[in-house]
Amino acid sequence: MGRLPEGETAPADGALPQGTAVDAPFGVYVHVPFCSVRCGYCDFNTYTADELRGATRAGYPADVAAELALAGRVLGALGPVRPAQTVFFGGGTPTLLPADDLVGMLAGVADAFGLAEGAEVTVEANPDSIDAGGLARLRDGGVTRVSFGMQSAVPHVLAALDRTHDPARVPQVVAWASDAGLEVSLDLIYGAPGESQDDWQRSLDAAVAMGPDHVSAYALIVEEGTALARRIRRGELVAPDDDAQAAMYEAADATLGAAGYTWYEVSNWARGDRVARHNLAYWRGHDWWGFGPGAHSHVGGVRWWNVKHPAAYRDRLLAGASPALAREVLDDETRRVERVLLESRIAEGLPIALLDDEGRRAVAGLVAEELVDGRAALAGRVVPTLRGRLLADAVVRRLLP
Repeated sequence: MGRLPEGETAPADGALPQGTAVDAPFGVYVHVPFCSVRCGYCDFNTYTADELRGATRAGYPADVAAELALAGRVLGALGPVRPAQTVFFGGGTPTLLPADDLVGMLAGVADAFGLAEGAEVTVEANPDSIDAGGLARLRDGGVTRVSFGMQSAVPHVLAALDRTHDPARVPQVVAWASDAGLEVSLDLIYGAPGESQDDWQRSLDAAVAMGPDHVSAYALIVEEGTALARRIRRGELVAPDDDAQAAMYEAADATLGAAGYTWYEVSNWARGDRVARHNLAYWRGHDWWGFGPGAHSHVGGVRWWNVKHPAAYRDRLLAGASPALAREVLDDETRRVERVLLESRIAEGLPIALLDDEGRRAVAGLVAEELVDGRAALAGRVVPTLRGRLLADAVVRRLLP
């Protein structure tokens, strides 16, 4: 699992600096760090049953409730508490917890902050970790959206990723979710060892045939310390090929575009207004509080992150202390740079006015090289073209010389 960043020690009471701005839109992320098995490519902060060392799934909602109480006190000391515009239960596999536990934690969020009218509430789920009854219970409890980890429709690709679900179950859970009145997102991964272009097209076609509201497609990244990285290093599997992944991205954009989906962030497409608002809030630099072990938060230019292990998280809260391990207070220039990094990836674009003189001069060259949309640039915004999305990191390096 990836290391936490370094930073200054966070205060034991979790207090934020006086004067921290609390006027941006606010969201909530709840990390549910449990998985039945660990996928070979995953470096997320997740734990199987034999890795919990005293922490329990059954006790987890009470742990989150304790951090919710702390968050209410911390934010309340800075000004009026903002209602949550979005709530996202991620993991891990949130649906390894009973639906009633997830609904109860959502009620805790509503009690602590309130929910804005029309708030988006998303739960991630593996296709084999939820049934029709559980999905209906989530919808009745206030969840509006479910995001299924489909990854692929091809059995040998799922096996390379150590995914255990039956791909034939995905259409069933999508139908159940739709029948329950939930918006549906499907998450795909491309570039797995042994995945051909035809395999990827098969997965895209299968996803489109299910008619989800939203599709995410992420290039496989081989993270150090994962089982996948070790297998590649031993020569058991072939590392992802950059050119093949680029072709797969182009296939995704073409297939999804033809099916009525529009890209709004480099790796995300939606029908109509069904964008993942919580996801988009990160790219827009909004505020959020992340609950749970290893969760990250950002409020008014202050970023912090919690201790990683569920037992350490619980122990700090039981002692009346904040679970935050460390934090950093961002200066104006760092916040500007981060806005360039984030907003240059989304369809609404980055205001050219945020760039320094050299960055603004670079825009004309990026337009000439068809990496940035010329019409948007004339209107004062940097919006990547399809080629620019494929070379997003190179675009950012030109904008931040």
